[in-house]
Order: sequence, then structure tokens, then C-alpha cells
Amino acid sequence: MKLARKARLIGAGLALVLMAGGIWLVLRGREAAGNSLTLYGNVDIREVDAAFYDSGRISQMLVQEGDRVHPGELLATLDQSRFADALTAATAQAANQKQVLAALLAGSRPEQVAQAKAQMDALEAVYRNDAANYSRYATLAPGGAATIQQRDDALAAYQNAKQTYEAAKQAYILAVKGPRAEDIAAAQAAYDAAQANAALAAQEYKDTKLYAPADAVVEERVQEPGDMTSPAMPVYTLALINPIWVRAYVPESDMGKIRLGMAAEISTDSYPGNLYEGWVGYISPTAEFTPKNVETPDLRAELVYQIRVYACDPHGQLRLGMPATVSITLNQSIQVNAPRGPQACTSHATSH
Repeated sequence: MKLARKARLIGAGLALVLMAGGIWLVLRGREAAGNSLTLYGNVDIREVDAAFYDSGRISQMLVQEGDRVHPGELLATLDQSRFADALTAATAQAANQKQVLAALLAGSRPEQVAQAKAQMDALEAVYRNDAANYSRYATLAPGGAATIQQRDDALAAYQNAKQTYEAAKQAYILAVKGPRAEDIAAAQAAYDAAQANAALAAQEYKDTKLYAPADAVVEERVQEPGDMTSPAMPVYTLALINPIWVRAYVPESDMGKIRLGMAAEISTDSYPGNLYEGWVGYISPTAEFTPKNVETPDLRAELVYQIRVYACDPHGQLRLGMPATVSITLNQSIQVNAPRGPQACTSHATSH
């Protein structure tokens, strides 16, 4: 009897211990669950529609769908023939205007000045000789030694010689002074315009080549060699590799639990067991009704806020639209000056 009673007491004690242990485990589990926030969303990225600056016929398409491209990598080219001709013409016009301006800036050559002076001196001699002839005929005509006709002819010759001499004199003065400042300014403006046209033609020639603007993956090859294209017609659609984030939605009741810069872990069904470092990089300032394609454990009719959880994806495993699960530990300290946006990937990956 005593042994049986002792056994019952020991059994009751063990039961109490096990019950207490079970209660402790349940409470510990609730605390852990209450210390984290799990969200569901989809991987999102930015896209670029790459197009040429000018219209023309495509001559080369150098990358395919799925290819990874880097900044400055050549993607496609246009037929360059007409752009090359335009560049040649504009360059020649600029060279011509340069010579015109140089001639004006150099002024009159010494030979030109000497020629103008010699012509002026010769006409001055004719002018003075005709003046003397007219003076003689004017003196002789009243006495009948010369006719009125001779006097008038001498006067006409004198006046003509005087005007010719004055014209030669002004030409000499202009040769000495050189071009007018206004003519030089006009030639300078014409040369500047020709240079601008040549630079534009050179840029248009360069724009016959399409380069990748950033690290990206070719998502769609829209056109093919031989197609006519224009700036409004994309040639490729590129998916930017950085930044990449998970677009998720937080119920209004949980908004007070998250802050910008909080570290997060991201997982996907496509790569079970793989965890991607991330951080809260954006919280929408406005509420919206839960989108139909969002899965949350709360009612779909309640208001939610969109957030972006930026992800570090060094192996390029995350794809646009891929479902993802985000886990955020709530009792974490946030650095006030912590990096924000895609540039913080290395910092968060090493510090968390």
C-alpha cells in the first residue's frame, strides 16, 4: 500500500512537471511568434525600354533574351551611311567657315595694302593732270583761244578723275584698317553655328549605336535587323538587376511594428532553404485596399500599406513576379544613419 501510494504521488508529481513544461513551451512559442512579422509578396524589379535616339533601319542586334548585359555594352546598331554623309558635310562646312573667319581676323595682306596705295597714287596723278588741263581751258575759253566744248570736256575729265581717285583713296584706307568688327562678328557666329551643326552630326552618328544603360538582363528582344525603328519604338526591354525587392503589404494593425532600415530575411518556394538578406527600404505613406493577388492571414477587405523589402541576390536567383515570404524580427535596433536603398546591400549583408 505504501509503495502504491508512493508511486501515485511520484506519478502525480511527474504529471505536474510535464504540464508546467508544456505550458512554458507554449508560452515561449507565442513569445517567439509575437516577436516577428511574416509577410507575403512578390519579387519586383524595374524595367528599361531601350530605344535609339534617331529613326533608321536596324543593321545589327547583338544580344538575345536572357543575356546579361553591363553598362556601356553594345546592344544594337543602325545603318550608318546617311549619318556618316551628314557628318562629312557638316565637318566640311565648319572647316570652310573657319577659314573665312581666319582670313578676316588676319586682316589685309601687305601686298594688298601696297597694291591699293599704288593704284591710289596713279589715279591721283591722272586727277591732278586733268585738273591742270581744265584750269587752262577755263582760262583760254573766254578769250576765244579755246572752245566752250573743249572747256566742258576738260571739266568732265577732271571731275571723273577726281571721283576715281577718291574711290581709290577710300579703298586704300579700308585696306589699311582691315575688316570691320561687325564682319568679323558675323563670321564668328557663322563658324560657331557650323561647329554646332558638326557636333550634332557627330552625336547623331554616335547615336546609331545602342548601349546598355546599366547591369540588366535582356527580358525581350522587340525588333530585328532590317526593321525600321524610331525613338518611340523600344528595341529591347531590359530588367534591371539592381535594385531588386519584394513588394509586400502590411495590415494597418501592424504598421507600428516596422520602421525603415529594419533587417529582414526573404525566402522563396523556388529555392527552399535559401535565405536572402534584406531590409525595409520603403513604406507607402498612403493606405489601400488589399490587392486581390495578395495573400495575408488577415481579412482581404482591410486596409494595407505597401512596403518594399530590398533584397541581396548575389546569384541572380530572384525573378520578377516570384512569390516570396518576408520575415522581420521586431525587437531590433535601427541605425539612424544606416544606408538606404540598393547601395546598402553590402552593408546589410555584412552587419546582420
